[in-house]
Amino acid sequence: MDSDHYKTLAIPSGESLYKIKNSKFFSYSYPVTSETEIKEILVQIKKEHYQARHWCYAWRLGTSTIRYRANDDGEPSNTAGQPILGQIQSYELTNTLVVVVRYFGGVKLGVGGLISAYRTAAQESLSNATIVTKLITKTIHIEFEYPLINEVMRKIKQHKLIIGKKDFNNNCQIWIESPKSDTKKNILLLTSIYGVSIHKKNEDSI
Repeated sequence: MDSDHYKTLAIPSGESLYKIKNSKFFSYSYPVTSETEIKEILVQIKKEHYQARHWCYAWRLGTSTIRYRANDDGEPSNTAGQPILGQIQSYELTNTLVVVVRYFGGVKLGVGGLISAYRTAAQESLSNATIVTKLITKTIHIEFEYPLINEVMRKIKQHKLIIGKKDFNNNCQIWIESPKSDTKKNILLLTSIYGVSIHKKNEDSI
């Protein structure tokens, strides 16, 4: 995956079920953008599966900087969360949560069996999911006086830049959604028009 794109899920995958030695593993995959959203999903799953023994999960968030977590929720260390996380990584996904809910069937699976079961349950969930590739952008916020509007818009159209938002009420302002690797080039392109400047609030983040 190049530096301007990342893979994630288009929509939640729905429920998958994996059975082994009387234990049932229900798995779910979600596109997510924050830890708050993840916590809300986990609360909902625990309500739906209140009789389950374990609610194990893993997630990855971010694009340029990746954050992640793997949770065994009472299973032996690294037998649940890490195998789930491994599947998220193998699909090269981020902004993704996978939850595997276990109903114990009375037969112990052992460390190897647990690792295999959680890995398989996570893999089945992700194989049923719709994976999409998204563009990583940075916002370039420019300001200029109204007489420059035709020249600015002509340059934007000529170079096929994407306008996220615009405000022409007082001083003209346009927010350009630039591919991450093209940001510096596009800033130079836009500010090459005399009178166009980068909004001060955005200077430090570029």
